[in-house]
Amino acid sequence: MSASDPAVSNGSKDEKDSGLPSYSSPGPVSEEGAVQSDTWATRNGLNLDSFRKRDYGAGIVELDRSMKPRHLHMIAIGGSIGAGFFVGSGSALTTGGPATLLIDFVIVGIMMFNVVYALGELAVMYPVSGGFYTYATRFIDPSWGFAMGWNYVLQWAVVVPLELTVCAISISYWNADISSGVWITVFYVFIIIVNIFGTLGYAEEEFWASILKLGATVVFMIISLVCVLGGGPEGSRYDEYYGARLWYEPGAFRNGFRGFCAVFVTAAFSFSGTELVGLAAAEARNPAKSLPGAIKQVFWRITLFYVLGLTFVGLLIPGDDTHLLNATSSNDVTASPFVLVGQYANLNGFNHFMNFIILVSVVSIGVSGVYGGSRTLTALAQQGYAPKIFSYVDRSGRPTFSVGALLAFGLLAYINLAAAGPTIFDWLLALSGLAALFTWGSICLSHIRFRKAWAYHGHTLDEIPFKAVGGVYGSWLGLILIILVLIAQFYVAICPPSGGINDAGGFFKAYLALPVVMLFWAIGYGWKRTGWLRTHQIDVDTGRREIDWDEINEYRAKVAAMPAWRRMLNLVF
Repeated sequence: MSASDPAVSNGSKDEKDSGLPSYSSPGPVSEEGAVQSDTWATRNGLNLDSFRKRDYGAGIVELDRSMKPRHLHMIAIGGSIGAGFFVGSGSALTTGGPATLLIDFVIVGIMMFNVVYALGELAVMYPVSGGFYTYATRFIDPSWGFAMGWNYVLQWAVVVPLELTVCAISISYWNADISSGVWITVFYVFIIIVNIFGTLGYAEEEFWASILKLGATVVFMIISLVCVLGGGPEGSRYDEYYGARLWYEPGAFRNGFRGFCAVFVTAAFSFSGTELVGLAAAEARNPAKSLPGAIKQVFWRITLFYVLGLTFVGLLIPGDDTHLLNATSSNDVTASPFVLVGQYANLNGFNHFMNFIILVSVVSIGVSGVYGGSRTLTALAQQGYAPKIFSYVDRSGRPTFSVGALLAFGLLAYINLAAAGPTIFDWLLALSGLAALFTWGSICLSHIRFRKAWAYHGHTLDEIPFKAVGGVYGSWLGLILIILVLIAQFYVAICPPSGGINDAGGFFKAYLALPVVMLFWAIGYGWKRTGWLRTHQIDVDTGRREIDWDEINEYRAKVAAMPAWRRMLNLVF
């Protein structure tokens, strides 16, 4: 009997079917779980009957599992591309210059590559709803898991009103006379409608929005290449060879080391949501089969879209551009370098096209915020870390009250209409700016601790169906980079790029996420009275998914027979 055969793994089936919120898999097939209604309208949330509590079969509370591989692939490659990338890159360019913009995004990209692969390994083994915090609870410290769960819910709860506000700002690019409140209402209603369709609504919206975002980014890069080579329309800024002149004048770097450290937070915010592919995996029919392919798409998003796209931005837009310097906020779409390239190239309509893509991206992130926050809140309630009412899942597979709670936070967008609105929103943005870094760090540490406990309990690497490319070393690299970014942001919170020393208000606007996380940890510790888990205390068998090892071993044999170059390509395709 081979070491990879599930029969040799520790723990009985009964042990695997208890404990943490997860699939209760009686075998490799995925028909288990909640008993779904026979009517199409109820399954898709289109009648009142769909809001009734779901009748559960084997296992505990489960969400809908209607997500397909194509959804996971597009969520992985385009899901988190939003205002941080299209608009925030402008303020980052002004703060640090084109070289800093590129270097910082590459560093955060390397970090995210390892985070997502670590998450993929854990999610295939333990495809649980609200997975990030449950991994911290299981492999690190239940109190830290409590903190990570609530930190993640708060992160997305704050993002929803922020994105609704940016939607209104995007529309004002075309018509500034209509009140922002009108457009906030329009897009708020749209997000509600998408969520009525539950998991499928989110998956389809993300699929088509990602296609639009990726297509627009490819078009932008083609146009940018032509402009860099001097092929712009006659009379435009780019009607002669442009090259890398902006790297010499006004220069590749701005604001020195302070500027370099300050851009990290923009890069981290731009990658926020990348981890949603792991959360979505719990609502796929067969995560063990569909998730690995989706995880590999992250490599292409990082290299092709972020790195190459921002290289062109740095070549075509100067860091001291007046539109960037005079931006009213980091969410001002008139200061988007993607819009400015079309404007300076005299490409009539291209700036409007890119503004439309920014609008689609922002709405997409708003929908993702409700999805990610509500699923994590439901998982918290399942483990007793949140009021039990949030564990309610209706007959169409929606966590009804959790979705309602996240949508309620969307109403905060109307605060922006008040005189003190911008100030309040600066504090809301401070809550979400660094929150993702703590989530990513927890994923890497959970993977490191999992691997250590896996070996301690007598398991081999052959028993892991999908392994992170960098293994435990990749997770260590990711974790170290995250710690360095947090240190860099702490430095910037004290010494801002503009010079001088920050006051208390400025410091907490830059570093509010840390005291919030520590507050959540203190509450969790006071409630649960549990601390750091020792290796022998970590349970690696409960809730572990049953794997079709015949299929896995057949695939591994196929890969092993490939030439070396093809095996290398297989790592990222």
